[in-house]
Amino acid sequence: MRILVTAPYHEKGREELAKRFGEVIYKPWKLHGRGYNPHELINLLDESKAEALITEHDEVAAEVIAAYPELKFIGVCRGTPSNVAVQAATQRGIPVFNTPARNAQAVAELFIANVITLMRQTLKGIQWLEGGQWGVGAHTSYLQFKGNELAGKQVGMVGFGAVGQTIANILKAFPCAITYFDPFFTSDDTAFKKQSLEDLFRTSDVIGIHLPVTSETKGMIGGELLSLMKPDAIFVNTARAVVVDRDRLLETIENGRIRGAILDVFDQEPPDEIDYRLIRHPNVLATPHIAGATHEVEDHHVDIMNRVLNEYFGNGNHQVPQLVNKEVLSTIIK
Repeated sequence: MRILVTAPYHEKGREELAKRFGEVIYKPWKLHGRGYNPHELINLLDESKAEALITEHDEVAAEVIAAYPELKFIGVCRGTPSNVAVQAATQRGIPVFNTPARNAQAVAELFIANVITLMRQTLKGIQWLEGGQWGVGAHTSYLQFKGNELAGKQVGMVGFGAVGQTIANILKAFPCAITYFDPFFTSDDTAFKKQSLEDLFRTSDVIGIHLPVTSETKGMIGGELLSLMKPDAIFVNTARAVVVDRDRLLETIENGRIRGAILDVFDQEPPDEIDYRLIRHPNVLATPHIAGATHEVEDHHVDIMNRVLNEYFGNGNHQVPQLVNKEVLSTIIK
């Protein structure tokens, strides 16, 4: 089998693929400078005579699948295969695999780092120091930038998938009280307490949003929930901006109803004027959608994808959880 790999894929991972399947044609989108558009992807599939595709950010539109309906599989090195026409693949009997949790550790580390940074007023202290404001009196900064410890706080997770659980397991050691809302999952760990969404917003010191984008979650976090937050609570969104009502969040921040917010995602990317009002607010710590941006994430997605492909094709296990379109199993001709 010839596999076209346009996702970043380290050499060892490519060698494992070649050993298992045959030939690997490596054309990473990074060298192209951006994800391949459908026309470019079709040309690459034509040139390589590929029988399968492993992608990350390319536009695997319905026209690509229509041009190559005999693909053996499409691997998507992302948690959510939003760049792939999954329904079109399903109709053609093409299994689509993803790599959920590839960035769980990366997001967890930045989540915790930024919460501590905000609680300890670290950035304000650095700006004060760099501004040459340290005058006479050794205790000025000690008093002005005295913050809070994360230890002992209640951290509430809205959505308790791989990212939320990774954060929770790290925070055990601080220690923190961990609560979560997730209608589709109940943890076996008694250290984690399941709550209603309203109770979580009412009682948490830090609230983390870890929701996927679905028709049910769009705008799910609105003004009613935000109004329940404690005045000294911190709101964190490293998931997707669309699950939060931006106008209500902005109103909450600008009116000083909560201590602050940590945001890594925005309604418009690049940000628009309203996003920048959030980004530039003194009680907001904003980063440019980099929570999952580590070199190790690419290593993780290679490990996950290779393991899944080996399990599915090598061991014949068609029940792997990383199979996005499980409906395809009824259409595959044995």
